[in-house]
Order: sequence, then structure tokens, then C-alpha cells
Amino acid sequence: MFDHVGLRVRDLARSIAFYQAALRPLGYELCCQDGGSAGLGPKGAPALWLYAAGQKGGPAHLAFRAAAPAAVEGFHRAGLSAGGTDNGPPGVRRDYAENYHAAFLLDPDGNNVEAVCLT
Repeated sequence: MFDHVGLRVRDLARSIAFYQAALRPLGYELCCQDGGSAGLGPKGAPALWLYAAGQKGGPAHLAFRAAAPAAVEGFHRAGLSAGGTDNGPPGVRRDYAENYHAAFLLDPDGNNVEAVCLT
């Protein structure tokens, strides 16, 4: 169901330290990090993203796994017709990966919701 989850945090370094320690016994690790974000999860497959507060986006980010690009497009259309706000139309996000087909919506509370298919 979920592909990954993102959280806005007040202190990125402190949150990275907390999640690294808490998730290590579960077999998760810090997979990647830059100045404003970090990804944790199984080796090479970050599933929990931490974002420094103040960056673009809503309070939380939820990404749902889609079976095909057509499902990503259907998610976007249906979400818009149900009152969501476009936050990125369906398409390949080559800055993430060559096969990352995704669409983004803001829900009525401003959360960033994504559907993603790795084609």
C-alpha cells in the first residue's frame, strides 16, 4: 500500500539521530542525506523521509504504490475531482529515477499525497 512516508521535522540532525537509533534494531539504516532531507529504510530502499521544517510541502507526505502508470493518472484525476489540489501532474520524475512515474496532490489539509509506479 505505502511506498514511502515523509515527515517535516524541526531539527533534522536530531531527528536523524533518533530514527537511526530507534530503527537500527529493526534492520533499517540511513540510506541517504542532503542538507534538507534524509531517507531511512532497508539498505538502498529509503521508505521514511525526514524533511527540514520550512521546505516546500505540507505537514506530511504519503506515497502510495501504484501498479501501473495508468493508475497514477487515475489517482490524479480522481483526487482533483474530489477537491485535491495539483502538486505535480502525472509523469516520469527523472530527478528521482528514470523509471519513477508519479503524481502529487495536496489533500484538503495540505498534506502532500503521491501515487508512484516504478515502471
